[in-house]
Amino acid sequence: MLGIAQDAGFPSPGCQRECCRNAWLDGRPTHYPASLAIEDGAGMRWLIDCTPSFPQQLALLDKVLPRVAGQQALEGIFLSHAHIGHYTGLMYLGREAIGSRALPVHVMPRMAHFLRANGPWSQLVEIGNIELVEISAGSRIELADGLWIEPMPVLHRAEYSETVAYRVCTKQSSLLFLPDIDRWEGLEPSLEELVRQNDYLLLDATFYSDDELPGRDMAEIPHPTVLDSLERLSALPKKLRARVNFFHFNHTNPLLDPDSDPSRKVLGQGYGRVAEGSVFNLPA
Repeated sequence: MLGIAQDAGFPSPGCQRECCRNAWLDGRPTHYPASLAIEDGAGMRWLIDCTPSFPQQLALLDKVLPRVAGQQALEGIFLSHAHIGHYTGLMYLGREAIGSRALPVHVMPRMAHFLRANGPWSQLVEIGNIELVEISAGSRIELADGLWIEPMPVLHRAEYSETVAYRVCTKQSSLLFLPDIDRWEGLEPSLEELVRQNDYLLLDATFYSDDELPGRDMAEIPHPTVLDSLERLSALPKKLRARVNFFHFNHTNPLLDPDSDPSRKVLGQGYGRVAEGSVFNLPA
């Protein structure tokens, strides 16, 4: 796990509230926007979402899962959607920085059109820094022998692109990466069924409760709150709750503090809270 925060990271730019003010003043640890690396056990690595903190996250990846000698940094990138915390790190692949060569970037059709039609992303395509690979709902993209990834469409603000979650799968296990969704209602399969189908679930926990942003219209930034999710999953046995791990925390979310009462409540009910550097092992 390379990042657990919402798109702007933590502390959040311009925030002078208590949640961020002390972090800016005291130099408390930074949390990067949500991103997950995949490694096949033989040194090949992929990234889900390319955030504005891509340079720091690539360094973190090298620390947690060191590169095999002679192996390139990444085999490819999978993007979930066109909100700033999920794709803008692509800028570091351009000629001003890494200058990558035809790095595969896997995207849904609207996301592909957005990148081709808008600078500076279009330049990455035109001069060959990245190669867009269009994927579709229900497809299975083979990464290595016995390791694959599947995009799963979810309902989320679609100003520029569709949104997908990703299932990372082996023959015996799977992990669901779902950082953004408007609501659990209407999701197919249902959230409860997804818990039964996957060994690990990394779920949207942008807001702990709906009163975190006074003065903001929460309808403009819909997400299921953690309290909503806890209520929805309350009937699950504890052994299944242990599969659920919350992440993608807004800077106002008390779950960013592992010692907060809300964090203790979530953990006490059997759920998990993701941290940067966490590793999830998927048996082959």
